[in-house]
Order: sequence, then structure tokens, then C-alpha cells
Amino acid sequence: MVTTMISAADLQKTYHGFCALDGVSLTIGKGTIFGVIGHNGAGKTTLLKILTGLITPTSGTLTVNGIDAVENAQELKKILGYLPEESRLYDSMTAHAYLSFFGEIYGLDRARIRYRTDLLLGSLSLEPDGKKLGELSKGMRRKVAIARSLLHDPELLVYDEATSGLDPMTSRYIAGYLGELRRQGKTIVLSAHNLYQVEQICDRVLILRRGKAVACGTMKELRDLFGSITYTIWFSPGEKAWEGPGECIREGSFCHVDADNVSAMNRITAEVTKSGGVVDRIESHSPTLEEMLVIVGK
Repeated sequence: MVTTMISAADLQKTYHGFCALDGVSLTIGKGTIFGVIGHNGAGKTTLLKILTGLITPTSGTLTVNGIDAVENAQELKKILGYLPEESRLYDSMTAHAYLSFFGEIYGLDRARIRYRTDLLLGSLSLEPDGKKLGELSKGMRRKVAIARSLLHDPELLVYDEATSGLDPMTSRYIAGYLGELRRQGKTIVLSAHNLYQVEQICDRVLILRRGKAVACGTMKELRDLFGSITYTIWFSPGEKAWEGPGECIREGSFCHVDADNVSAMNRITAEVTKSGGVVDRIESHSPTLEEMLVIVGK
């Protein structure tokens, strides 16, 4: 049984001498969510468009579900749902008319179009009430665009900033919906500026910098790569002045000291007791994707 949806080797894309993507290789398993992050201009959208067959790489190989996506990009349409960053819809159409139009383009019969439309609008909690798309909120328009990408029940979804510019409630809803699609067996490749969301829903994450792949892995693997867990010890101070390791910072009736590892944490807690203080709590902190991007950008 084939478990790999996407296999890419040494993808490069050059525009008039400018290298937008520089030797990126990756493997994406079926039924997973794969995140692509990086600063503006890192090559995220270029990579996503290559994965969808919208642009051809200057060099490199790309296989999607057994299809040579460089030589047979048209074949991808049968298994692909693509969501660009902007939801460009036909504002004069209703949601049902819009989805029916695309259903015909996908070659679905009328009964199948009605079934998929009702199923998707229901699963997305979308009730357009006969309004034209131009009258809908940004969140509702984004949901219609997502429904369009899913209309032909594709195996692979490529979403560019699926929740960009949406209110927090709609953003959380769509993130949860992507998790449900994964449970249905869909493979999802997405880029997002909401790095907390990426941490929560992605199985693996690729970090790009100036067109190059800086790191790729699970959140645990990335945290191991970019730094170990650190600790903050909060305590009620004793009568003695702080003489232990690290900088002691007072906030209200409590003090706190940071530790880079478990050994340092143990030394600090011992010093708290020695000085007559009482440990209140110990907070652990793992590197976030936002902190990793700061490191990458230096």
C-alpha cells in the first residue's frame, strides 16, 4: 500500500535570474497535514503552486500520488483541491449556483452536485440563505471557497493561508474543520501566518528561508533542533538576598528565575529553599514556531 502522497526532490524555480525556490526536497505522507512557513518572500506560495501544477519548476522532480506532476500536471486536477490566498468568487452568483457551476466543470452529474453541495454547506455550518456571494461576510466567503475546493472529493488539498484575515472564531472553526478532513483521510498542505494554529494541527512543518528549506519535521523534532525545554521557577522569596544562579526578577509578591535545563532548575529550587523561600510553581517552555522563525531570520 502506497503511503506517500507527495515526493519532491531538488525543486528549483527561477524567475528572470531570481531564485524563488532553491533545491527544496520533501516527502508528505497520505492522510497528514503538512505546514509550510517562512517570512514573506521565503518561497511558500511558489512551492504550493508547484505542488498544484500551476507553475512548472525550473528543475527538480515531483511525484503526487504516483503522478509525475512535472510532465502530467493536468492529471492533478482529478485528485486536487486548491485554495488560493484570496477568495475570488463570482459575486453575482449564489453559493448554490457557484458550486453547481464548478461541479459541472469537474464533470459531476446534477444529483452528485446537489448531494455534495448540501453535504459541504452543512458540514461547514454555512447557511447563505439565497444571498449572492458579494453579500456574504469574509468568513462565509472563505467557507464557500473551501466547499468549492472539496466539491469533487479530492484526495489532496493545497491551501494558501486558509484562515488569513478571518475573525478568531471563524479561524478556529476552519482549523478544526481541517482536522476533521484529515480524519477523513485527506492529505492537506497549507501555508499560514497563524503559527500557533500550525503548531496545533500540522503533523509536520517545513520552514523556508529565501527559497531554501531550513528545517522540516514534527514539532518535537523542530524543538529538539532549535532548542530544548526551558523552565521558569516562581517562588515566594525568603528573608535572605538571592545568591543563586540566574537573574532573580520580582513581580508583586513573587520572584522568578529562568533555567536552561533540569540541572539548573534543581539548583535554583535548592537555592530557594536555602534562602527561606517557597517554590510556588515551575513553568516549562518549549520553543514556538514564532521563536524558530526569529532564529531563522537572524
